[in-house]
Amino acid sequence: MILPAFVVANTQDGIARSHDWMRLGLMPQFIVRQTLIIGFTAGAVVMSIMLDAIAAMIASAAAVWLAMLGQLIVLNRRLGQTVKRGPKDYDVRSWLKISLPIMMVEGFYLLLSYVDVLVLQQYRSSEEVGIYFAVVKTLAFVSFIHYAMSATTAHRFSEYHASGDKERLSAYIAHAIKWTFWPSVAATAMLLAFGKPLLWLFGEKFTAGYGIMYVAAIGLIVRSAIGPVERLLNMLGLQNMCALAYALAFVLNLVLCIMLVPSYGGYGAAAATSIALVFETVLLFWITRRKLGFHVLAWGKK
Repeated sequence: MILPAFVVANTQDGIARSHDWMRLGLMPQFIVRQTLIIGFTAGAVVMSIMLDAIAAMIASAAAVWLAMLGQLIVLNRRLGQTVKRGPKDYDVRSWLKISLPIMMVEGFYLLLSYVDVLVLQQYRSSEEVGIYFAVVKTLAFVSFIHYAMSATTAHRFSEYHASGDKERLSAYIAHAIKWTFWPSVAATAMLLAFGKPLLWLFGEKFTAGYGIMYVAAIGLIVRSAIGPVERLLNMLGLQNMCALAYALAFVLNLVLCIMLVPSYGGYGAAAATSIALVFETVLLFWITRRKLGFHVLAWGKK
């Protein structure tokens, strides 16, 4: 029930952001939908309706559909005012040529995000997996900063590149990297400072994973040092090389997890992921420097 509406909402998000309608692109998915889910579930509790997994999923489905339909109405109204009517044209071959590598980028990124948990559960107890998962989710706020900058900058990369304004593109890349790196550093420092109390919210036993947070944070900080460079590569036609970089990072993460997790548990999984993220960062930096000529570090010579 949710998947069709979710796909349409993602498509509308991309269309809205390409027209620089950021609020229309992001608010329905990240504010309206979440508010509706909270409202529906809270309403069920107030009305003494048993809130089990099925009821929560129904609430989620309703929220996704309502947010998508509202976005659809507003988006179509705006497009009708800004885009002239014309004949329909389909170029499936070119669409697949561009979109499939980008799909691989997203797919390998998801695999890279979860392979540590999947390998950990093969070798360690469910209790240890739960503790590690709580650590990863607590640090997810840092990754959200990276995602937020990616979502709000990709269309600008494309715009400046298409207009041939390399100087403005270079300046905007530097801006995006700094606004990814320094907030990520600040957020990581805050999460590490209050890590134990935050993990305690999951349960007293979860504080045992506090040390793992430091190991896992290394990869996130290093990755943030180049900002949303994967979106830059995708927007400028280097999606194939970006997909290759993510694939190699995933394979390295998988191999390291299998080597380290049996002996070191959660610490091994965190170390494997951090090393893979560092490797991915180096590859993306090298590709961008070699193919586009941009320096994409938060510091150093531009």
